[in-house]
Amino acid sequence: MLDRLYLSLPKEALNKERFEMPRAESFVQGTKTIIKNFSPILKAINRDNEQSKRHFVKYLAKETASPANIEESQLILGGKFSDFQVNDLLKSYITQFVLCPVCKKPDTHVIEKQGVKILKCEACGAISSVKGL
Repeated sequence: MLDRLYLSLPKEALNKERFEMPRAESFVQGTKTIIKNFSPILKAINRDNEQSKRHFVKYLAKETASPANIEESQLILGGKFSDFQVNDLLKSYITQFVLCPVCKKPDTHVIEKQGVKILKCEACGAISSVKGL
């Protein structure tokens, strides 16, 4: 009976991961790329305060070599980028600046001590330096 119950459960219920990497919904309009679900992405990766938001926007602007600005809940990149490219950048940011290098949990935040940016994990307490920005 227990085996039948497990077979009837949806696959999402059997997933042991509690963090699901968000997917950016972007489209090209003229010469700009608009990420329309930018605010929900920030909330999902726990980067919705002002300093973390600026860090993420700065990362995207640097990686795309184009200007980036936030309007309402959308991010506008000054260039044409495919949905694949935007999601690849998002995945790269999450790997470098969100997931803890020790326990791989997303319960981190970037703090600055004496001019050095540090990634602090709230789950395991690990502290690691942030490379890049």
